[in-house]
Amino acid sequence: MKTIQKTAIALAASGLFATAAFAQTAPAAEAPAAPEASPVTANVTITNNYIYRGISQSNYKPAIQGGFDYAHESGFYIGNWNSSISWVSDGGAATSAPIEMDFYGGFKKDLIAEGFASDVGLLQYYYPTSGIIAGFTNPNTTEIYAAQNATFGPVTGFLKFSYALSNTFGFASSTGSSYLDLTGNYDTGFYGIALNAHVGMQRIAGQYYTAQQATASYTDWKLGLTKDFGGGLSASAAYVGTNVKQGSGGSYAYVSPTGRNLGGQTGLISLTKTF
Repeated sequence: MKTIQKTAIALAASGLFATAAFAQTAPAAEAPAAPEASPVTANVTITNNYIYRGISQSNYKPAIQGGFDYAHESGFYIGNWNSSISWVSDGGAATSAPIEMDFYGGFKKDLIAEGFASDVGLLQYYYPTSGIIAGFTNPNTTEIYAAQNATFGPVTGFLKFSYALSNTFGFASSTGSSYLDLTGNYDTGFYGIALNAHVGMQRIAGQYYTAQQATASYTDWKLGLTKDFGGGLSASAAYVGTNVKQGSGGSYAYVSPTGRNLGGQTGLISLTKTF
């Protein structure tokens, strides 16, 4: 799972360079047009720990990730993103799902003003599973989302609300769960470094059904920085955490096979190449 990144299409503009009319005997030369940006982009990431909404999806182990996006000038986009995971398999020896596959599509456009893109869409989290055992709740999750992006000079950010149309990541009777995401970035203008901050609130619906779901809702946060090396290569480092608590039975709602809290505070580093 991930905080999805969608690349909007950029249209290259060509112009005519004119000089002063004094003593000019030849017409101004037309500048060569810049190549038009491709509507298709791809990305590959390696990370020391796949964390989504504050929860480790890879049991604090490295993960490899990648996907592609298509963005039309009208604002319509579709995409796919994938990552290695372990949390489904960790939940039971008879169940295996080594990969997460996300499929999404929507519409993103500056409707309010330039630099204030509105975004609505549908996201399907798909986990190819094998060996499903009786009583196992399928982890596949469908969400709709709406986001408002904003740009104020070097500061960018967004407020995003996601709503589950199905059970949420394996929690039974959890249709109607939601996630509120507030993210901000500040471009320091210093060697391509940007500061990143995030806070999110995950609410798992139907909490009265089980003792585990009573501790499933939580708040997560992140503080970090991103370094742009140019040429589509970037690196990021962050410190993340949640307020996930133990339940009445003494175990966490998000727990590793060894009993470790998967929502604990930890460092996160990653390297991304965009094509």
